[in-house]
Amino acid sequence: MPCSAVTLSLATITSIIAVALLAIAFATDNWLYIEVRRTNIQNFLSRNSDIQSQALLDAVNSKYYYYTRTKGLFRTCFPKERPPPTIKLYLSPVETYCMNVNYYIPDENEETKNFTDDAWTRLHMGRSMVALFIISFFAVFAAFCTGVTGCWRRSPGNITATAILMLLACLLSAGAMGLWHGVEYYEKEKQVGDEFYQQWSTVLRDQTRIFYDWGYMLAWAGVGWALTAAILFSGAAICLRGEREREEAINMQYLMPVYPQKQQYAYAGYPVPPQPYSGPYYTTGSAYGPYNY
Repeated sequence: MPCSAVTLSLATITSIIAVALLAIAFATDNWLYIEVRRTNIQNFLSRNSDIQSQALLDAVNSKYYYYTRTKGLFRTCFPKERPPPTIKLYLSPVETYCMNVNYYIPDENEETKNFTDDAWTRLHMGRSMVALFIISFFAVFAAFCTGVTGCWRRSPGNITATAILMLLACLLSAGAMGLWHGVEYYEKEKQVGDEFYQQWSTVLRDQTRIFYDWGYMLAWAGVGWALTAAILFSGAAICLRGEREREEAINMQYLMPVYPQKQQYAYAGYPVPPQPYSGPYYTTGSAYGPYNY
């Protein structure tokens, strides 16, 4: 089996895996798992009956960040306890109560006019992250078109274009992942607001655990598979180019004209005819011969 067929098959499989992983990660709500031990917080506050503890107890029963939740690119969901009805929630396709992550597109109520520089930086990174993921999917679609054409025509140029587009999709999705980590850093270390880590109470920080969830793992796995697909498509293009050069070299041997040599036809094709026998040559008065008088 030619190496181009094997490499193209592997490249197609890896690209499908990459697209599937990135699409699932993009749509899922399981990038971060934020576990809040509400029972421990309530037990702690019940042992302290001062005014501050009473204010914290009210917040525990009214603020969503005192509940265990998962967070994705577009939604924050609550797989265990549901927050109070004062928080607007809706049922997601997987039957969990969720709230949207607000990117303020559009900002109809001008809620961003009082944002700090850090808040604006976080918002721009979040918007750019989503945009890079969307552009990477367009790159994958373009790679699909060039890949199908290249396989049909066995064109090294089209397969090379497919490899470049898959590499572009890999770089775009990797850049989006980097922006996501930037958003995470700003929310934890720089962002000021009640819902973010820097403004949490001490008891909430102590009783909260934050983990990277399976959606985050799928996203990085998709980036890796996209890079693998780009490398395999590049190898397939090299194989196709080598096979085409070998085929052209073989065809040239049959097309090369053969010119006859004249000497072969002069001596081998047309042999020299035998000459008539002339006998010995005698002269008058020869000293040799049978008629010497």
